[in-house]
Amino acid sequence: MFHVELRQFPHMAREFNLERDQLDARVVGPWIRGEVVELGDRRWSPEQAKLVIFEGRALGPDEIGMGRGWGNVTKSAEEVTARVLDEARGATGSPPSLEVLKQAVVSRAAQGPLRMAQVLRLAGELEPAEPQAPRLELAGRAVWELLQEERLTLSAGDD
Repeated sequence: MFHVELRQFPHMAREFNLERDQLDARVVGPWIRGEVVELGDRRWSPEQAKLVIFEGRALGPDEIGMGRGWGNVTKSAEEVTARVLDEARGATGSPPSLEVLKQAVVSRAAQGPLRMAQVLRLAGELEPAEPQAPRLELAGRAVWELLQEERLTLSAGDD
C-alpha cells in the first residue's frame, strides 16, 4: 500500500492505503507530466508543492483517525518518493538522448546562464535528424526533469 502527502505551506493533504494503480492515476502520472494534482480539497502544482510517498502495510481506520495516520506511516513504512517517480518516468519511455541532453544542459548551465533556445540547439545537436517539434519536446522535458530533480533553477532574464 502507498501513503501520500502533498504539502505547500501552510497547507497539506494526505491520502492513505492507495494501490499502485490508484497512486499512478491520481498523483504520480499528473505530477511527472507537470499537471495539477487534485487531492483533498485542494489543487497542488508540482512547481510549488512537495510530494512524499511512503510504501508499507495498509493502515486500519483506527490507525488513521484522530490525526494518528501520518505518524503511523512514518513509523511503519518506507519513504519511496524518488523510486516511484523514477519508475513512472521510465514507464513513459524516456528516449536515450534525454539523459545525454540533461547532462549537457547541466554542464553548460554550470558555465553561466542558459536560455531555452540554447537548450533547443543542444537537443538539435543530439538529434539532428529529428524534426523541430520532437526536439522541442525533448528540450522541454529535459529542462522540466532537471527542475524537478533540483539540478537546475530558473531565473528572470535581464532583457
